[in-house]
Amino acid sequence: MSLTSASTAMTVTTPVHSLLVPFPAVCFTLALLTDIAFWQTGHIMWQNFSAWLLFAGIAFGVISGLVGIVEFLLRSDRRARGSVWLHVVGYVLVLGLAFVNNLVHAGDGWTAVVPYGLILSAATVLLTILVALLGRAVLHRTQTRSERS
Repeated sequence: MSLTSASTAMTVTTPVHSLLVPFPAVCFTLALLTDIAFWQTGHIMWQNFSAWLLFAGIAFGVISGLVGIVEFLLRSDRRARGSVWLHVVGYVLVLGLAFVNNLVHAGDGWTAVVPYGLILSAATVLLTILVALLGRAVLHRTQTRSERS
């Protein structure tokens, strides 16, 4: 079996991509929670936590996205489906929104989080949930079609 076959690519990349995908979601959710903690307490520690969590989420998101792109390019059967493209665009939007949020969090004091940082954190988490649900639907359809074949 050659290393470039589709079955080998699927075996190698899917578990790694699936392993990395939850990390950005967890980081963005925790950033929202630390933003809420900062809003309620005013302790600067929570703002720092949020900024680092956003950075970690973006870093893991980029790594996960690159692994996903490798799988996407190696699996030609996934490129034709419109819902996969929608999932990819949604994933890029989540990372872009988190990046903008990280820039907002780079400011000093109260205005770095309240109100725009908090709103952007909530929007990032909501968009992450929507993209995850879309990804789950794509995976379910892919598995259902492969079982029929």
